[in-house]
Amino acid sequence: MSVEAVEKASPASFLDRREAGFLHFVKYHGLGNDFILVDNRDSSEPKISPEQAAKLCDRNFGIGADGVIFALPGINGTDYTMRIYNSDGSEPEMCGNGVRCFARFIAELENLQGRHSFKVHTGAGLIIPEIQEDGKVKVDMGEPILKASDTACKQDQSVVKSGLNVDGVTWNVTCVSMGNPHCITFGTEGGQLAEIGPKFENHEVFPARTNTEFVQVFTHSHLKMRVWERGAGATLACGTGACAVVVATVLEGRAERNCTVDLPGGPLQIEWREENNHIYMTGPAEVNDS
Repeated sequence: MSVEAVEKASPASFLDRREAGFLHFVKYHGLGNDFILVDNRDSSEPKISPEQAAKLCDRNFGIGADGVIFALPGINGTDYTMRIYNSDGSEPEMCGNGVRCFARFIAELENLQGRHSFKVHTGAGLIIPEIQEDGKVKVDMGEPILKASDTACKQDQSVVKSGLNVDGVTWNVTCVSMGNPHCITFGTEGGQLAEIGPKFENHEVFPARTNTEFVQVFTHSHLKMRVWERGAGATLACGTGACAVVVATVLEGRAERNCTVDLPGGPLQIEWREENNHIYMTGPAEVNDS
């Protein structure tokens, strides 16, 4: 399949357009974090390769997106499987904004109205998004992981408010995994994100690379973050990153367990419940008509 053989469809007409040789897609975004959504329910393998996905995501020569998401058949008792290729062709374990878009996409494909939830298999394990009456999507993101090896960090123990030398400057960081790795640092907006972000992402202490969040704390329930995503660069929003940030703020004693997290694309509501250790993310997911 060539990159040129693609066609954008509205959600309503998506199921009726299945001409051979074309990849039909719908674009969604979660707070500006945008994705190409592909109905892949007839196969357990993505319809296109990582290299083709990277070409589609190119904002100058392709469709333009932060990633391509595939809705595949569910496994192990789940309703669906979600896989995603980043704009560089790499495959992350999960994407918080992406899973909200995924839920809205499934609702359109299945012509579902009102409140619905799904069991979704991802590389990070079971994720359960629920579409709310107001159209927002609330996602049970599961439990955060602090074990160093699971945060892609070459350390013997969990990393909480530890020093990390990046290009001659020591940063205090906390590392959290939401199924994908995050490195969080406080007290800065990230400065020149395009310059410092890749240095964190490719730091030798993170052999599998990492996502990095630069956080400001306004109050005990109001945070602001910028993100450099592994494999995608600077994006307008990162759902797993916002979840990891709230965990880090609680671990460092900076904030409460229920916070509004402001991202460049808009706010997410994040709650880390003490009774079950699960994190819940609530935010919008919308069709991108542009």
